[in-house]
Amino acid sequence: MESRQLGTSGLRVSRIGLGTLSWSNSTDAEDAANQLAAFVDAGGTLVDTADIYGDGEVERLLGSLLGNLVPRDQVVLATKAVARRADGPFGGGASRGALLAALDGSLRRLGVDHIDLWQLHAWDAAVPIDETLSALEYALRSGKVRYVGVCNYTGWQLATAAASLAEGRIVSIQSEYSLLERGIEREVVPAAAHHGIGVLPWAPLGRGVLTGKYRTGTPADSRGASTAYAGYVEQHRTERAARIVEAVVTAADGLGVSPLAVALAWVRDRPGVVAPLVGARDKSQLAGSLAAESLTLPAAIKAALDDVSALEFGYPERWPT
Repeated sequence: MESRQLGTSGLRVSRIGLGTLSWSNSTDAEDAANQLAAFVDAGGTLVDTADIYGDGEVERLLGSLLGNLVPRDQVVLATKAVARRADGPFGGGASRGALLAALDGSLRRLGVDHIDLWQLHAWDAAVPIDETLSALEYALRSGKVRYVGVCNYTGWQLATAAASLAEGRIVSIQSEYSLLERGIEREVVPAAAHHGIGVLPWAPLGRGVLTGKYRTGTPADSRGASTAYAGYVEQHRTERAARIVEAVVTAADGLGVSPLAVALAWVRDRPGVVAPLVGARDKSQLAGSLAAESLTLPAAIKAALDDVSALEFGYPERWPT
């Protein structure tokens, strides 16, 4: 698998990342181990988790596999903080106290002495940004964290944080980005480019809708059929989405590949994108995403997909010009 530089930092990561959210619900420990082994065997390096996935159990599971199943130094280990984990003053949020407590908890559960990429899971409007950033600066100075990033920030939030961090720099932003959700192209992608920040798309397959599995109904074993995720998937089951999915399926048929591969290759090669984060229920499902590594979309197909999924830009966010 090819690797890419994360923004303008010196950190290089595989151009597909492994997300672990599914490990907290639809993936058991054996399937998780098989996924991680297959990902690393394919040359994948970026593995992303969060302190709230499975109430911390996903970090524990991932930590148990590092060093035993795959070498620790072959993985770029990424996790997140901010979301509420527990009651009390330090159980969540982006205050200095809460963030540093979350960091210690993640290090303990993962069983490591440092985290390669530590990310703020969301903006916290209740905490001054300079206090939040002071926690990131301490984490970098202490060596407990090598690089820092953010998730789900708007363009102005990303620019504010990037310009205000006194020590170190923000190297990445995680945002939802796919053919069905291109909103970050208005302001987040330009802000990231200006500050040398790499984009890590989550839900690059449109929450599963771009695979084509929902074209004729809702498969019983899909997220769309589950109580926990039906609403999550339903957001992208619209008339507009249906038109885009049909375009993806047509492109896939013409290329002799899966719709999944077409959708993933499209977002992987968008300006500013470093590595889409893919999640899977098991090893076989992950194999479909890994197969996209060898696919480069022809220019005509990219242009057609751009057109069918195009955003409307107005004043003042006319980008790209």
